[in-house]
Amino acid sequence: MAKSNTNSNVADVTNVCAITPTIHLVLQGKGGVGKTVVAGWLSKFLIERGQPVHCIDGDPVNRSLAQYKALPVEKLDLINQDGVVMRSRYDALVDRFVKEEAVFVVDNGATAFLPFWTYFVEANIPAVLREAGRRVYVHIPISGGEMLNDTLLGFKTLAETAAEKSLVVWLNEYFGAVARDGKSFDQMQVYLDNREKVLASVGIRGKAVGHVRRECSPDARAEANPSKRQSGRRPPSTSWKSSVCAWCAGNCSNNWN
Repeated sequence: MAKSNTNSNVADVTNVCAITPTIHLVLQGKGGVGKTVVAGWLSKFLIERGQPVHCIDGDPVNRSLAQYKALPVEKLDLINQDGVVMRSRYDALVDRFVKEEAVFVVDNGATAFLPFWTYFVEANIPAVLREAGRRVYVHIPISGGEMLNDTLLGFKTLAETAAEKSLVVWLNEYFGAVARDGKSFDQMQVYLDNREKVLASVGIRGKAVGHVRRECSPDARAEANPSKRQSGRRPPSTSWKSSVCAWCAGNCSNNWN
């Protein structure tokens, strides 16, 4: 698969919340690492801020997101039982991305990970969406414990063909620290080789799932509105602790807990 950077999200970081439609893809090749949790939290966060959110459950095996009855979730089969891409359904979904004035959150199952991303890259979909005035963000859970290596591989696979400042990494410590050989994620070579692709990271701490820490990349912090950043203003309270990143609300801080 050819490597390419086809979607640029660098400019106007502080205004992303006001720019609709936006596509949020939650992708990872390993199951059970928190993709649906991320998709659910992200959807709730955006809905509470008045965004017109459409949730897509694209997991052909486990329809976990669709069980969130409070969310507007659509079930969508993008691959058949043999793991073959149903191209017409991918095309129809992209057509919706282009035409509908909405924010999409797509929870993609582990089994559909490679077919989905291969289609996205080979068909140059990010460029198509960019030309239509859309922005695309890829949310990647990375889990500690025994799933660390597999999820780091998933990150590497996505980062190799992603655009600059288009990835949001969710560091899930439910199964253990996201660390190896005494190095945290931001010290690992796989991150250092691809750090220009990462817009922000979100930390999910230990087994207290819902306790979130977010850190923007230095470039994202620099582009966030300084007056808002210095005001110390925090986001409105929600049922889960969060921090607001430049890609969704234009407020930025190193450590909001």
